[in-house]
Amino acid sequence: QVQLVESGGGSVQTGGSLKLSCVVSTFNSKKYCLAWFRQAPGKERQAVASIDVDGGTTYRDSVKGRFTIMKDNAKSTLYLQMDALKPEDTGTYYCAADDGGIGYCFGALDLWEDSDFAHWGQGTQVTVSS
Repeated sequence: QVQLVESGGGSVQTGGSLKLSCVVSTFNSKKYCLAWFRQAPGKERQAVASIDVDGGTTYRDSVKGRFTIMKDNAKSTLYLQMDALKPEDTGTYYCAADDGGIGYCFGALDLWEDSDFAHWGQGTQVTVSS
């Protein structure tokens, strides 16, 4: 049973920074496409960044240049460094993992749906005030 546990959310003002973490219980025993999703109030959950087994990354256009996804294999942890935060970044952030692609992420990130990922964390809240 894969477990994903997020932490690091909080409240910041516009322009601030936060770093989210997600510990993945089976990080080194399987190859995953790893991603961060967010769900704004009243909106559908959408992917914002992904990283594959080789470290290849993709980002939603709205976060490019501001967010950085990274992983630390030794710590079994996925991260999302968020800088220059805006009020529209507010939402619940979820980490997700899928091993169906043997570590590679397929398709356009903008079109990913919840069903594309088999494993989810519980979410961590990020609030950006103006």
